[in-house]
Amino acid sequence: MLTKVHRRIIVNRLLQSIPVLILATFMVFTLMKLLPGDVAITLAGENATQERIEEIRALYGLDRPFFVQYLSWLGHAVTGDLSNSLLSGEAVLETVKRVFPNTLFIVLYAVVVSIVVGVPLGILAASRPRSRLDGFVMTLSSIGIALPNFWIAMIFVATFALNRMWFPATGFVSPLDNIWQAIWYSTLPALALASSGIAEVSRQLRSSLTEILSSQYVRTLHAKGLSPAVILWKHGLRNVSVNLLTVISLLINRTLAATVVVEVVFAIPGMGNSIVNAALQRDFPVVQGIVLVMVVTVILVNLVTDMLYSVLDPRISQK
Repeated sequence: MLTKVHRRIIVNRLLQSIPVLILATFMVFTLMKLLPGDVAITLAGENATQERIEEIRALYGLDRPFFVQYLSWLGHAVTGDLSNSLLSGEAVLETVKRVFPNTLFIVLYAVVVSIVVGVPLGILAASRPRSRLDGFVMTLSSIGIALPNFWIAMIFVATFALNRMWFPATGFVSPLDNIWQAIWYSTLPALALASSGIAEVSRQLRSSLTEILSSQYVRTLHAKGLSPAVILWKHGLRNVSVNLLTVISLLINRTLAATVVVEVVFAIPGMGNSIVNAALQRDFPVVQGIVLVMVVTVILVNLVTDMLYSVLDPRISQK
């Protein structure tokens, strides 16, 4: 059951998200208009007459002023109507329903890998500061942050798909159809996305945990005779839980954004691949609809994070 504090957090976050949604969709709408080419010519065909091109513009409302087009789209979006694709005619909402679960599965897969691998590495590095193990973890995290996801994705395709043939190079299987096939097809994309996530989680956890373990509070616990394991697990990790939650929240948002290029490399029918194809073909409604869903997803992640803050540290909800 939601408490009064949780309800206040939800209302405040939703009110703050309104200008974010408007600004994000407006910026994308503007950038799409600045792209070279004319979508009316694409729809009518290169050999179409000027009269036919003007008919296409009038049919899809492309002849209306810019702000009128944007406000018309925004008004329909508020009611749940994301319009239809200019090229296929399919409802954008149906496109989102088809591709969003694929992207969500890969994002969650990558985030789980980042946490499962990154948290132990961060703990090991913090428990042995300035050791060879600490130096190895920090070097590994620096490399993971520096290398771009799409480059790692291409290396994985060349090495583990084309050369070794351990994993498929392209394609996707829905977890609703076959969960094990879905994991197999999604392993390389998830690992490519998780490379920077593992580095970020281990580095941030190591930094926060090292600061806690070197504090006067922990030295007092040592003096009282508590074992290092108890201090680490009961006191150290509890004190860095809020920072770790922040890192995971940001990681989910960054991973969602990074799927745009990784899905293209692996030819995954997800939101990233769809938005790239739609942008290249100047299919405004598809781009706008997918961007709106991605922004809403980020807002929901931040909302859940704010609520978890109040659970992990009740003092935060009192500020």
